[in-house]
Amino acid sequence: MKTTSVILAAGKGTRMKSDLPKVLHPLWGEPLVQHALAAAAGVTAQKPVMVIGHRADQIRKAVGDRARYVVQEEQLGTGHAVQQAERLLKGETEQVLVTNGDMPLIRSDTLQALVKAQEEHDGPFSMLTVEFEDPRGFGRVIRGAEGHVRAVVEEVDASPEELKVRELNASVYCFSADWLWQALKKIELSPKGEYYLTDLVEIAVEEGHSIRAIKTADHEQLIGINNRVHLSEAARILQRRINESWMMAGVSMPDPRTVYIEGDVEIGRDTVILPNTHLQGKSVIGKDCVIGPNSAVFESEIGDRCRIKASVVEQALLENDVEIGPFGHLRRGAHLAQGVHLGNFGEVKNSYLGPETKMGHFSYLGDARVGRGVNIGAGTITCNYDGKEKHQTVIGEGAFIGSDTMLVAPVELGKGSRTGAGAVVTKDVSPGGLAVGVPAREIQRDESSSD
Repeated sequence: MKTTSVILAAGKGTRMKSDLPKVLHPLWGEPLVQHALAAAAGVTAQKPVMVIGHRADQIRKAVGDRARYVVQEEQLGTGHAVQQAERLLKGETEQVLVTNGDMPLIRSDTLQALVKAQEEHDGPFSMLTVEFEDPRGFGRVIRGAEGHVRAVVEEVDASPEELKVRELNASVYCFSADWLWQALKKIELSPKGEYYLTDLVEIAVEEGHSIRAIKTADHEQLIGINNRVHLSEAARILQRRINESWMMAGVSMPDPRTVYIEGDVEIGRDTVILPNTHLQGKSVIGKDCVIGPNSAVFESEIGDRCRIKASVVEQALLENDVEIGPFGHLRRGAHLAQGVHLGNFGEVKNSYLGPETKMGHFSYLGDARVGRGVNIGAGTITCNYDGKEKHQTVIGEGAFIGSDTMLVAPVELGKGSRTGAGAVVTKDVSPGGLAVGVPAREIQRDESSSD
């Protein structure tokens, strides 16, 4: 049966106290609404319809072509919001799955169970409910003496007796499309000036239909985000989910409470993630690595058996058996080949370091290409920017760069060349040559190293 998702994302979210629309607040590297989209995508291949209103253009820009859009110009309640989708979906789909853009924790399998329940149900719709001691503002599910759902009462309209009910409406529904479009027109305006989607319960009952309520025991899935406290609560839950899934897949975390892994990260088996470590973006971590403690990896690819201690790696590539830190910093475009060692307080930007190269502490390489087996002494700096343009430094295989060397680009040091401590190199150095002084001059050449 063809099912299409409608995601409600038109609200202002005033309790967030923010200029950013509520559904665009980030949660684990993605806006809230992206989590809702991902859950819906696990249920139906049909492109979802997103109902937007407040700052609609901003939401369109963030979500892009992952959804189709209808605009709720006036904020007249959830029933009115769903009604906006009729012009796109009438006659196109058999069932309509309604979810909320501010419920990022709901799982695809829960939505799938709801859709399947409605497919097997002869009534007009099915709904998710949950029993929870903290109502969090959810409407109460009122059942008749025979146990059938008779009504949903919003918390603000509930009587003292109804407020004692702990079966809550999760505001997630699967409707028969044909019934939905005609029933929406029967909703009456509430005293608050809104059209409640929950009024469809009483409309269905009055028409003699039954409503299937699917009760879920996992109340965490149904947490809605109304303020920043709720946002942090959802973040903790998602953190636990992600970390537990990686540990079950063979990744070790001595203290998972302090490890932060975003949803697009990939990690190989037998890797250890130590405390206070952040893995972000579409990062890929190989097997048998040790990452952390106190490290951050963003949009980077890490090979097997790498060690990253108390360091920051941004948009970089590390081949196998690389060691960094503590306090190393790899910036955009850094590429460390197999077996490279980067000491404490080393920084690399837009540079390639060849296999087995060692870079000592307090050094900076920018816009450089370094060959195999080079030793970069402590305090070495590539002076790559002349105030207008960036220039490249090239260091040949087996070179030895003495401590506190300044390499003023553009400059090339040949295979097996050397610099003395404190040299300021402004001219190319021959293969096997030795450059010393300020400015450096070449005082020796080893012809046997020039091939």
